[in-house]
Amino acid sequence: MCQAITQNDTNEQREDNFQEENIERAIENDKHPKQADFETALAETKFGKFNYFMITVAGTVLSSVLFDTLGISYILPVTDCDLNFSIQQKGVLGAIGFIGIITSSHLWGFLADTKGRRRIIRPTLMIAFILTLISSFLNNFWSLVIFRYLNGFFVSGGSATIYAYLGEFHTNQSRSKAIMGASVVFGIAALLMPGFAWLVINQSFQFYIPFLDIVYKPWRLFLLVCGLPSLISSLCLFVIPESPKYTLLYKGQDDTIRILSRVYSINTGNERETYPFTHIEQTDEYTLRKHDSATLRHPILNTFISMWKQNSALFHRKYIKQTVLGCLLQFITFITANGLYMWFPDILDQIGEFRSLNPNRGASVCEIVDGNKMKSLNMNNTNWQYAVPGCRETLDITTYQYSLFLEALYVVSFALIGFIINAVGKLPILFVILVGTGISAFALAYVTIPLLSIYLFVILMLCGLATVVINSATVELFPTSLRATAICITMMVGRSGSVVGANIAGALLDTNCQTAFLFSGITLVLGGFIGLLIPKKLETNEKAEQKPTENSLSANSTENS
Repeated sequence: MCQAITQNDTNEQREDNFQEENIERAIENDKHPKQADFETALAETKFGKFNYFMITVAGTVLSSVLFDTLGISYILPVTDCDLNFSIQQKGVLGAIGFIGIITSSHLWGFLADTKGRRRIIRPTLMIAFILTLISSFLNNFWSLVIFRYLNGFFVSGGSATIYAYLGEFHTNQSRSKAIMGASVVFGIAALLMPGFAWLVINQSFQFYIPFLDIVYKPWRLFLLVCGLPSLISSLCLFVIPESPKYTLLYKGQDDTIRILSRVYSINTGNERETYPFTHIEQTDEYTLRKHDSATLRHPILNTFISMWKQNSALFHRKYIKQTVLGCLLQFITFITANGLYMWFPDILDQIGEFRSLNPNRGASVCEIVDGNKMKSLNMNNTNWQYAVPGCRETLDITTYQYSLFLEALYVVSFALIGFIINAVGKLPILFVILVGTGISAFALAYVTIPLLSIYLFVILMLCGLATVVINSATVELFPTSLRATAICITMMVGRSGSVVGANIAGALLDTNCQTAFLFSGITLVLGGFIGLLIPKKLETNEKAEQKPTENSLSANSTENS
C-alpha cells in the first residue's frame, strides 16, 4: 500500500504545477464558487486508499512508542550476565523512557497545535531512531539512562499528536473507526514484538567490538529492532500532507483545497481539479486564530502566551471536567498497562521455568517470584523450593508464546471494539475493560495453579485497551485547536502512571508481591466507575465550529511545509 501511494504521489508531482494552476484559475474565475463547511468538504474526498494508508502509518507511529518503551521489558531479564543491574536499576531503565515522554509530550502537543502535526511528528521520530541506534552500543548504566530518556523525549513527538493528525483527515462519522483502525495496526505491530524478540534474543551469536569494548549480543540487536517503527513511519510521512483542518486554521483555504483535492484524487482516481469545492466557509475558530496572529507580534512572547492559552483553555469551565477525567483515567490505566507490564516477560519466564522443572506441582505467582528472590540473595527460605535458575541470556519459549497470545488478543479486541463502538458506546466498553481486568488482578493474587495464573496475567494486561477508548473520547470532547494539547496532557499524566506503576510494582514484587496485584485490581475497578462520569459529547462540538457565517475565508495561502 505504501508503494502504491508513493507511486501515485510521484505521478502527481509531474502534473502538480499544471493542476494547481487549474485549481487557482477556477477559484479566480468562478464568480459564484462552490463552498461548503469543512465537514462537507472533507466528506467529499471519500474514504479510500489514502485513508487506509493514513491509518496504517498512524498505527505504526503508535507502535514506535510501544517498541521503544516496552521492548526493553524483554531485554532486562537477559542482561544480568553482562550488566548485572539491580532490580532498582532495572526499574529505572524501564521507567526512564516514560519520563522522557512525560517531560516532552506537552511541548510536542503545543508545537503540533501551533506549527503543524506533520512538521513535528516526522523529525522527532527520526531522531528517536538515531538515539535507539546509539543506545544499542552502550554498556554503562547512566549512559543508557540518558539515551533512553532522550529516546522517550523524542518518540513522544509522534504519539502526542498522531490521534489529532489522523482524526482531522476523517469526518465525524468515520473518525472513531479510523482511530480504532490505527489501534488494530498498533495491535498487529505489538503482535510482532514478542515474535521479533524470540527470533533475535534467543540466538547465540556474540562478537567483541574492540574500540567500544563491548560484547555485541542478541539483546543489543533487539534494542535496535525496537527503533525500526520510528524509522519506517518517519519515512512514510514524506508522502502524507499536513492536516487539512490545521491548514485551514493557520494557512488559509487555498492550501486546504489543495490538500483535500489531492486526497480526493487518490481516493477516487479523478483529476484533482474535478474536486467540487473551491471555498470553505469561515468558522469562529478561524477568526479567533487570525485575531491572535494579528495581535501577537513578538515570537518569544507569542510562544509563551500561546502555550498559556492552550493550557489554560483545557481547564476552562467548559472543558475542565473532561480534562480531569481523561488525565485520571489514563493515569489509572497506565499504572498497570505499562507499569506492571514492565515485569510481565520476566514473571512469565519465571513461571515457565517453574512449570518445566515442576510439571505436576502447584504454586502461586508470588511464591515463585519470592523463591527466586531468596535464591538470588542466598537466603534460606521455604520458597526456595519454587526457585528457578538465575543468570539468563535467553527466555523460556513459553514467555514468547504467551506474550504473542496477549498481543493477538489485543488485535482481536481492537477490531471488535472498532466494530461495536458506535453501536454500544465508549463508556460501557470502558467500564467492561477496566472492571473485568481489575477482577482478574484480584484472582491472580491468590490462584495457585501456574497455568491459570498465566492466563489471568494475560487478561490483566488487556487493561491497555482502555487507553485507546479514552483517547477516542478525548478527540471528540475538544475542539480542533485544543485536541492535540488535550491528548498530550492526558497522555502525559497517563505515562506518569507508567513511571509510578513500574517502580511501585518493582518495589512490591521485591517486598510484598501479593500487594502488587491487589493494588492494580483496586485501581482498575475504581477507574471503571470513574469512567461513567465522562460526558457523552461536547456542549459546543465540531458542528458548532463549522457554523456558517456570512463571509467565506479570504486568507492568503502560504506554501504548505
